[in-house]
Amino acid sequence: MPVPAEPVKKKSPIKKIVSVLAVIVIAVAVKFGAGAVLGGEDKAAEAKVGDCLASLPEVAEGEEKEAPNAKVVECTSTEAAYNVVGRVENQTQEQAANTTECDQYAAEGEEYSIYYAIPTGGTGYVLCLKPKKA
Repeated sequence: MPVPAEPVKKKSPIKKIVSVLAVIVIAVAVKFGAGAVLGGEDKAAEAKVGDCLASLPEVAEGEEKEAPNAKVVECTSTEAAYNVVGRVENQTQEQAANTTECDQYAAEGEEYSIYYAIPTGGTGYVLCLKPKKA
């Protein structure tokens, strides 16, 4: 006597929809950074030459630190710590870490800093910064 075939299990359309949504959320996180998906906001994203930034951590030469609270402020504000003297688009993390793009905005031996926002595996922007003079 032949063994009866197992009944075909119907896949739940809800599981399929949830799977598709999870893939979309992951794609958005990779493309725009996890902060965009989780409600965070890059408050320095619109910074342009002539703007000032605040809420950046102190860093030693060659050191990197995250700056989740960096933001554009009025240059007359007491919070203003850096002037944006250059902006470079479409940079990878490797390019930003090894950039010499900001050298053109500083005189020989002059101090400057680099701020960048680049999602893992993607491209983003680099801001060339000089300490704001009092």
